[in-house]
Amino acid sequence: MKNYKILIITAFSGFYLSCNNKSETTEAAFAFNGAVLQELYKETDPLTLEITNPENRSVDSIVYTLGSKRVAGVRGIGKATASLKNLKLGYHTIKAKIYSSGEEFDITERIELVPSVEPKLWSFEVINTYRHDSKAFTQGLEFYKDTLYEGTGQNGNSFLRKYNYKTGEVYKQVNLEQQYFGEGITVLNGKVYQLTYKSLVGFIYDAGSLKKIKSFNYDKQIEGWGMTNDGTYIYHSDGSEKIWKMDPETQKMIDYVNVYTPSGKIKSVNELEFVDGLIYGNIWQKNAIAVINYKTGAVEAIVNLSDLRNQITSQDADVLNGIAYNPKTKTFFVTGKNWDKLFEIRIKRQ
Repeated sequence: MKNYKILIITAFSGFYLSCNNKSETTEAAFAFNGAVLQELYKETDPLTLEITNPENRSVDSIVYTLGSKRVAGVRGIGKATASLKNLKLGYHTIKAKIYSSGEEFDITERIELVPSVEPKLWSFEVINTYRHDSKAFTQGLEFYKDTLYEGTGQNGNSFLRKYNYKTGEVYKQVNLEQQYFGEGITVLNGKVYQLTYKSLVGFIYDAGSLKKIKSFNYDKQIEGWGMTNDGTYIYHSDGSEKIWKMDPETQKMIDYVNVYTPSGKIKSVNELEFVDGLIYGNIWQKNAIAVINYKTGAVEAIVNLSDLRNQITSQDADVLNGIAYNPKTKTFFVTGKNWDKLFEIRIKRQ
């Protein structure tokens, strides 16, 4: 399984200790016992909690919390164990409140939760190859009623268009204003949603006419990258390991997952496509697609598309970006920024 590891970006950089308590001598007095902590945890692993007490201070009791939830309490300096079930993948803060001779000490530590199953390596076959506009800096790609919609980036060159992918005929195109760098798109309930990169603004259009219906402001200080939907909610990447869940009616972010493999988090999640309960995601600067469990963020499979990148001849070709699924043909259409080809592929699950 060496191939899938081209996507794994391990961001763990060591545990840290921060003190926020009522005594100036806390850091010297108590600390989490690093010998019983792991660098990475899986949901089935027990979390052992233990405090070191180098000054041999008298300890009445300790209360442990994981996030905002109390998970254990012990008398004296004893060990405790906490469960990691039903937690999000990613970082979690553990805190110990130590009661010692009328004083209280708060110490914190951080752990990282990863999925337990390694991603599978899925293969693909090319069904057709079509011409693609090599001037299109592709950011979003999606089918709607057998018509291909594409959103592009770059200030002054960003646009949204719908066209015939077989002939290249453009049915309709709208250009974004100079100040906007267009990003991902998705089509839901007859409306096209489009993100911008750093402007904290998105747009909603009528899917038929591409007439702009409204603009909306992001409710988080995040970048706009990729977009997709499950028929009810929109999913929105921001260039980190997060995929946000958005209410399409209010455009508010209501939840998120962190994208992870057992080796660590996957940053730079980009263009997205939702198919049969899974999110297919480009990872920026990687010639591959990560297949993501949208409920947990766990990467279940990898599709290595390096062979496609090797077939691109356009001089300004940039990274792989753009995934669209046509439910009529049950095939995927993939391209990249300034690519001269659009590939229709069938992904084979292993």
